[in-house]
Formats: sequence, C-alpha cells, structure tokens
Amino acid sequence: EVQVEESGGGLVQPGGSLRLSCKVPGLTFSNYAMSWYRQLPGAPESDRELVAAILGNGGGEHYIDAVQGRFTISRDNAINMAYLQMNNLQPEDTGAYFCNPGYGVVIFNSWGRGTQVTVSL
Repeated sequence: EVQVEESGGGLVQPGGSLRLSCKVPGLTFSNYAMSWYRQLPGAPESDRELVAAILGNGGGEHYIDAVQGRFTISRDNAINMAYLQMNNLQPEDTGAYFCNPGYGVVIFNSWGRGTQVTVSL
C-alpha cells in the first residue's frame, strides 16, 4: 500500500492562487509518473477527474483543457514531492484535490485524504 499525503488547499477569491503539495513516502518516486485529480462538490469518488500529469523524469506535462495555461504541475524527486501550482483560480475549480502515482491511470488504489480547494468571493 502506498501512502499519499496532499496539502495546501484553502479558500481563495476568484483570480487567486494556491500551491498544492503531494508527498509519497516510501516509494522509488522517480520511477513513477504522478497525477493530480479533483472531485467536484457532490460528485462521487468514481467521478474524480484527471487535472494534470507529469512523468517520472519531470517531463511530459499534461493538462486538461479547463486548466491549461493556469495550472502547472511539477515534482522534486529528491524529496518525493509533487506540486500543483494553481493560478487565476475560478469557482469551477472548487473541489477536493488528490494526487496518485501514474500518468492518468491509477496504479495504486490507495488514495489520500485529499486537500480541499474552495474558490469563492
């Protein structure tokens, strides 16, 4: 079982920014792509959507259209951390954000608690 720890969420106004962090201890981190997902308010766990992904070597960044140009995924393999910099946040970005190893495909069916992002006036 893989432990995943997300942090960095909060309440921001539209146009604001947040930086989410994801730690995956105990994993040979650089061997795995990493992805960020979000679960919109009221949506079931099965509807978590991929937001962004990055390969193990830090390349191959992928974003869904809704966040392209506003979000940036990155990683620091030396400390087993992945990040999601979110700029120009909008109310439709509100939701619980999760990370997991894999490039848009969940490898370990072991989710963290997520971190809540709320964008509101």
